[in-house]
Amino acid sequence: MKKIDFLVAGVGGQGTILASDILAEVGMRAGYDAKKSDVLGLAIRGGSVLSHVRWGQSVASPVVRRGQVDFMLAFEPLEAMRGVELMNPAGIIVCNTKPIVPISVGSGNAVYPSMLEVKRVLSSAARIVHYIDATKEAVEMGNPKVANVIMLGGFSALLDIDPDIWESVVLERVPSKLVDLNRRAFRAGCSLIKEGKMI
Repeated sequence: MKKIDFLVAGVGGQGTILASDILAEVGMRAGYDAKKSDVLGLAIRGGSVLSHVRWGQSVASPVVRRGQVDFMLAFEPLEAMRGVELMNPAGIIVCNTKPIVPISVGSGNAVYPSMLEVKRVLSSAARIVHYIDATKEAVEMGNPKVANVIMLGGFSALLDIDPDIWESVVLERVPSKLVDLNRRAFRAGCSLIKEGKMI
């Protein structure tokens, strides 16, 4: 059974922890040993959140070592840049393109990198980078909070795991009144990757 190491990167409030919980559960239902570890900044204030998730036949440590991440799911471009030191150069990144500007940038004490710079850094760190405007897609669906599920849908299309496993785990973890919306969001994300509709 192949070992697969994941990094989920975002800021507080984007559903990063939920996404990593789903990723770990999907791994277990697919027959892997799965472990995860969350590294939280000032998450409730929009701080950095990094979640390590590992799948394998037997996983001893939940933390991915530098240079070993096979897949990064990044909900925010700057957070993707923060995670590149952990990437395996043969790995794959899926990145949401909507920036969330840190307080330091808003106060004029720092400068947010251009998307051109983001793409330069990510492309130098991984073999393949997919960019999705998941926030825009979510707003068009009527609820910006499903951007993380759209990202998960796109991410799932890159892994050889039964789509029904992914969808069932996602729908078990969302509020019952939002199941239909999240189902549509997940499937929309799958289509974005499968049909090459990324930006």
